[in-house]
Amino acid sequence: HYDPENDYVSSSRSLAIGHQYSSLGTQPILCGSIPGLVPKQLRFCRNYVEIMPSVAEGVKIGIQECQHQFRGRRWNCTTVNDSLAIFGPVLDKATRESAFVHAIASAGVAFAVTRSCAEGSATICGCDTRHKGPPGEGWKWGGCSEDVEFGTMVSREFADARENRPDARSAMNRHNNEAGRTSIIDHMHLKCKCHGLSGSCEVKTCWWSQPDFRVIGDYLKDKYDSASEMVVEKHRESRGWVETLRPKYNFFKAPTERDLVYYENSPNFCEPNPETGSFGTRDRICNVTSHGIDGCDLLCCGRGHNTRTEKRKEKCHCIFHWCCYVSCQECIRVYDVHTCK
Repeated sequence: HYDPENDYVSSSRSLAIGHQYSSLGTQPILCGSIPGLVPKQLRFCRNYVEIMPSVAEGVKIGIQECQHQFRGRRWNCTTVNDSLAIFGPVLDKATRESAFVHAIASAGVAFAVTRSCAEGSATICGCDTRHKGPPGEGWKWGGCSEDVEFGTMVSREFADARENRPDARSAMNRHNNEAGRTSIIDHMHLKCKCHGLSGSCEVKTCWWSQPDFRVIGDYLKDKYDSASEMVVEKHRESRGWVETLRPKYNFFKAPTERDLVYYENSPNFCEPNPETGSFGTRDRICNVTSHGIDGCDLLCCGRGHNTRTEKRKEKCHCIFHWCCYVSCQECIRVYDVHTCK
């Protein structure tokens, strides 16, 4: 699984940031030493070297969010450490999983760069002073509005630099990258702080803020569940053959720029398969009371499950003492743990 302390951050065919930046921001970035960058990304790195640690941080939070969202699924966003393509061959196919990874990673880069700029950690960016507009009743503009336009520009320039081929996969990746970035813009909201005697809130100052990244993860996971299946069409243009995507089923609503798209079916991820990148679900912990995908029936693909008992130390019988500390005893509790056969 992904280890933030030893991150080798790259996303197959989309983003690449080397493991040498695990201690983000503590050393100079040598763009030429980052493996897997295409020339356009290398130029971008040299022009924006100051914010490259934020780009790496963004890919990292995207991967961590992917692993949270898929923790109970047959494919649980597993990463492999010994390859530049950190998801293995899973992203080689144009599946829903590829769509989600591109969207969440692009969103992560936009999110981390936007936040880093608002925190003042780079000289080339800062707060957003453009989207002020008239304040509302009982509040005025203040604080630091997060400049999501700059963050999404960085994500677009860096992540989409690889997607310049006239083929269906580039078209799919560009679409899903943009859907991820749009999810950040759509979830910007006003945050306010009260001022006045003893917090009476006579006046409020407000600024634009990004949501918690979990909100973005939940939203994009819904988009994964309702992703639109497409078919590839070829047509000739002046530059040669170009592939585009169109919806496979005319009776469904056509996907918007906010929806995820894919055109190849996913493997079932039940059994290990080095070609598809599936690790299988053997020994995965399952929920014996659930009828959903995380339940032992579905997660174990009908193979059944094993049950073992596990003792865990936990705090118990906690008492609050005036004033002010809490004392607890330590209890040993026994749990049943169910794992797939």
